Amino acid sequence: MNLRDEVRDVCSVGITAHEKPDGDAVGASLSLAMYLEKLFAEEGREVRIDVFLEPYPQNLQDHIPGARFLCKKEDALTAPYDVFFAVDTGIGRTGEAEELARKAKKRVNIDHHASNPGEAEVCEIDKAASSTCELLYRLMEKPLIDHDIAQALYVGLITDTGCFKYSNTGPESLRMAADLLRFGFDFAKIVQETFFERTFLQQKILGKVLSESTLYLDGRLIVGTLTRAALQELGARREDIEGVSSDLKLTAGTHCAVFLHEDAENSWRVSLRSDERVNVASVAEHFDGGGHVRAAGCKVQGALKEVLPEFLRLIAEEMGKTGE
Repeated sequence: MNLRDEVRDVCSVGITAHEKPDGDAVGASLSLAMYLEKLFAEEGREVRIDVFLEPYPQNLQDHIPGARFLCKKEDALTAPYDVFFAVDTGIGRTGEAEELARKAKKRVNIDHHASNPGEAEVCEIDKAASSTCELLYRLMEKPLIDHDIAQALYVGLITDTGCFKYSNTGPESLRMAADLLRFGFDFAKIVQETFFERTFLQQKILGKVLSESTLYLDGRLIVGTLTRAALQELGARREDIEGVSSDLKLTAGTHCAVFLHEDAENSWRVSLRSDERVNVASVAEHFDGGGHVRAAGCKVQGALKEVLPEFLRLIAEEMGKTGE
């Protein structure tokens, strides 16, 4: 894919990512917007660029530049966008922005999730890429990358590689990081505040989930839950529970972690994390979800006692495939 060719002669560009955007989704969306702005300026063109994202955590707001492109759906163009980019997801998982994407004259999909069906007219989907930001970096003309674009890409890169400790980290990921660091942003502060640091409320939530979690499958699976009532009692929002599933997975002896939180009565959002012994993307796809082999998510309906046994069965099957 050549990004310059995909936006040739357009007057309006829309960009979106998946619901509940993480660092890679936000970093990819805003770095692409900033990059296209520079590309259009180089060509002497004025092009409207709108980015549609659900609210995302404050630590990402603090360290990912480009928020000036954010647009609410009610302020979007009434006419179809000339081109609409869906990044870090398929078009069908973009929430409220899906309608705008479907109406656009052309759709471009850039993603690294193996579960992406590739619905757009133009697709760049590479499941071998560590992150969508890494994929975007490959596509960008390097002279157009500046400090802010580099910083946005870096946040996305460290998000999906777990600060380079996940197995999806490869030589290309590390070379990209080295190149981006030349732009001089405070990478140590970014890592601390976007990846490790938590608010006191987030720590309380984590403590509650951990204290009430349960081990299954001879200690190889840990399951944590958080009811809607508990969320309300703590005064927490969806963004306050980021990272809980990854922390559950740190439990010694576990190969998989499942975190279910209730966002409406008997409606659960599920986050799954694993090591090489469990393909959680396969588990999530069973519930019409998706994601990566080691990190995936889905939504389920029903009482916890009804939905949990199916997760246990599917995860046990996945472990059986690797001899666990």
